[in-house]
Amino acid sequence: MKVNKPPMEVSFSSLALVNNPFDWAYDLEDLGFTGWEVVSEGKQQLNDSTLSQIKNIVETTNLVLTLHLPFSDLNLGSLNHPIWRETISQMTRCLNRASDFIELAVVHPGHLSPLGMQLPEMAWRQNIDGLRQICDFANERGIRIGVENMVNMQFILGKQPGEILGMIESLERGNVGLTLDIGHANTNGMVDEFLEDLSKVIHVHLHDNKGRSDEHLSLGKGTIDWKKVMTKLDGYKGRVVTEARTVEEGSASLKLLKSLQQ
Repeated sequence: MKVNKPPMEVSFSSLALVNNPFDWAYDLEDLGFTGWEVVSEGKQQLNDSTLSQIKNIVETTNLVLTLHLPFSDLNLGSLNHPIWRETISQMTRCLNRASDFIELAVVHPGHLSPLGMQLPEMAWRQNIDGLRQICDFANERGIRIGVENMVNMQFILGKQPGEILGMIESLERGNVGLTLDIGHANTNGMVDEFLEDLSKVIHVHLHDNKGRSDEHLSLGKGTIDWKKVMTKLDGYKGRVVTEARTVEEGSASLKLLKSLQQ
């Protein structure tokens, strides 16, 4: 007897649409998405103007919103203390602004600056301390934090499973887990390794590439074996997010996901 699986909860997200960030959000439900991940960058950055528009979307749709914290020019591993403090300030301010309509936020771990390259253990400790502060701030507002595994770029932290999982364990916080980014894992040649242990995964990002750079292709256009990925994720109960360059490419990814569930 065939058991019908509950429908997968799929959100749409796109940093590429920062120049036209809101009108298309009203169409996401008709396309089959149940959520939207707001990327607080560029014209999607949370401020008084964008907040009013986002709250209107929350009130007039059934979309579940999650948040991607800002990352441009920020560094949780910075040994330049004013920069480090500003990084935490911008991230916590963003959490506070979104606290009325999100329960989960994604954060990038830090990276090694030129000074951090000379003092990597100190930069690691700064990264841990910064993430703890963000987790504590989020916990007071009922928000979970998903620390994202990173793309294959030199000097960036959190690219390998042992490293990012060790980072999360070191935080010793109950409201934090892994945002598993399959596309990022593929640029490091570690999709299978990341899928071996899903115990700390609380959020998933899906996009494709050809294994060399972070192309954010629609699913099936790169080298990732999505049938294998979705089989491994079969017991996962959380939300998945298609990170796409356009709404059309996000919709194509959603169609592939639904075909793999049948």
